[in-house]
Amino acid sequence: MAGAAGLSLAALSGTSAAAAEAVSSDSKDVTKTLARYLVNARYEDLPENVRKEGVRTLLNYVGVAIGGSHHETVDIAVSALSPFSGPPQAGLFGRSERFDIMTAAFVNGVSSHIFDYDDTHLKTIIHPGGPVISAILALAEMKPVNGRDFLNALVLGVETECRIGNAVYPNHYDVGWHITGTAGVFGAAAAAGRLMGLTEQQMVWALGLAASQPVGLRESFGSMNKSFNPGRAAADGLFAAILASKNFTSSDGMIEAKRGWANTISTKQDYREITGELGQRYEAALNTYKPFACGIVLHPAIDAAIQLRDENKLTAAQVKSIDMKVNPLVLELTGKKTPKEGLEGKFSVYHAVAVALIEGAGGEKQFSDRAVRDPAIIALRGKVNPVIDPAIKPEQVEMSIALADGRVLTKRIEHAIGSLERPMSNADLERKFRDLADGIIPAQQIATVMERCWNVETLASAADIVAAGRKAA
Repeated sequence: MAGAAGLSLAALSGTSAAAAEAVSSDSKDVTKTLARYLVNARYEDLPENVRKEGVRTLLNYVGVAIGGSHHETVDIAVSALSPFSGPPQAGLFGRSERFDIMTAAFVNGVSSHIFDYDDTHLKTIIHPGGPVISAILALAEMKPVNGRDFLNALVLGVETECRIGNAVYPNHYDVGWHITGTAGVFGAAAAAGRLMGLTEQQMVWALGLAASQPVGLRESFGSMNKSFNPGRAAADGLFAAILASKNFTSSDGMIEAKRGWANTISTKQDYREITGELGQRYEAALNTYKPFACGIVLHPAIDAAIQLRDENKLTAAQVKSIDMKVNPLVLELTGKKTPKEGLEGKFSVYHAVAVALIEGAGGEKQFSDRAVRDPAIIALRGKVNPVIDPAIKPEQVEMSIALADGRVLTKRIEHAIGSLERPMSNADLERKFRDLADGIIPAQQIATVMERCWNVETLASAADIVAAGRKAA
């Protein structure tokens, strides 16, 4: 499939002069062209590999949403919003509460992102599943949606947000926007609008109303506010589609107009990324899944640390120093030296490497309050010395561990596990799911919800997925 080969985390760097140049091409009728595609694209036209990746995206999303469902962030959101929620229309993964569909979409979106363990479109760093699936699963509990229609909408939503993200990345991201929120709202609106049967004109309006609700700034990273962004994008996109379904109007060119979304929030606008090869080139097929519960810029370093640990049976006591050559993005995004709580640990290369060497993992438990406050991990992170090397690509790392006995161990990572070049298998995704859901719902229920995700195309009702993933009252 076009564009699938050779893509990597290198797209994150955004350092080349060419990438920084503003591109404004094929800007005529972008919103209308996209809307026309969205209302006409059929499930039967989806290539088999795109359908399979859509199913994997769904399974990964449900696992991380269940896993995050009892984090303090979600507890606070549920407590704060319960008094204001409308009728109990939709359920929450891993919990017994039911909220109105927009509040449910928000809370599930927060839950799916709180561990930073969700899917990633590496070309843009968008986490596509949270905004889209949170919106359409909530909608599916209110109106009948079969599995084939659901999967088609999921793919179309992911395709929409990633294509729009491609058009403005990296400039939009570099200036400080959290692109999962700002592009994710389009994906949620497109997917929900498709399931609601919007006309072409109504879909134009839905996209326009989504454009009026960009949400998320990178300053929020390391706080609860980061997971607010995909949750809000899910609710806002659903909000936009519902309004458009009743003919609440917007401009017909809200994406591409002179004072529209792309020109307002970015100095780069490459509209070919949005409308080029629709139905032929699928960004949704390029989704990846995290083996580690943190931003992907940390994954090469964690991968290197775990490999060196396991190959040499290392203990913290043996380590004298840990030197690394890293891409500039690593310290820009994850340069916190002394994280005080689990969320901050996800933005600390020092913590990530130390905990990986000591515990041999980088899952949710390694980015907990317990882990960042562990005296042994704190001591070891003081020995981590990352050095910026612009020649190192974002998907690479060179690690050198000096031992007390004089030995020096080295490891270079070209592509970390979980990348397109080294993807997680279906079995890997199931292990991740079980680890996340363990202790929240029973083992048999875990098996049932995974089975429904894998077989979504055969379901008479997509709402069965939520029913299987909820906690008994």
